[in-house]
Amino acid sequence: MGTSRHAVLRHGPYAHEIERYTPAERIAHWVTAGTYVYCMITGLGFFTPYLYWLVAIVGGGATARFWHPIVGIGFVIANFYLHHQWQQDLHMIPEDRVWMDKVKYYITNEDDLLPPQGRFDAGQKIFYWVMFYGAIVLLLSGIVMWFPEGISRSWHWVLPVMVIIHEAAALITIGGLIIHVYMGVFMVPGSVKAMTIGYVSRGWAMLHAPLWYKKVANGRTVK
Repeated sequence: MGTSRHAVLRHGPYAHEIERYTPAERIAHWVTAGTYVYCMITGLGFFTPYLYWLVAIVGGGATARFWHPIVGIGFVIANFYLHHQWQQDLHMIPEDRVWMDKVKYYITNEDDLLPPQGRFDAGQKIFYWVMFYGAIVLLLSGIVMWFPEGISRSWHWVLPVMVIIHEAAALITIGGLIIHVYMGVFMVPGSVKAMTIGYVSRGWAMLHAPLWYKKVANGRTVK
């Protein structure tokens, strides 16, 4: 079950704060982030000789070639764990469509002009689904690239197709990650803290996730 099913109004050192992410969710998030960044660095190094210097950061070409697919599997597993935890919170709701129509107010940081959101706003949900399906595409295409000798001669044309698909999925998810980091660090103060210590203030929750806050404050299960 996800944090939404366990969210509490805290008493003690973080009094008046609400648990947004459980320890397990935070660990899974940072494992997902760390494994993805590793695969991104090594993948970009393999993608073009102009970025091959990135491979030196992680031990050189042979080391990167060995660990890239293994770490990639770790990324997919962590991603699937988060999917299990958060899937109920990440389905699109009517408010999300209104939010997307008014996304310019999110970009200009005029949150008061946006419709109330649940635990995750529409932008976070879109990013999540891009990364989730991107992970599946990267896994399937990566397996073919990992074991090319398993492809018969008559099907050998599949390999370059899988390479192109793998590269496209990687570039799309990298773009999503850049936007995600920018928005989380610069546009929504408190997001990094929430994913680090697990708690947000009531004011933060009321501003950024009022529907979620209302359910938590009323002692109801958030779904």
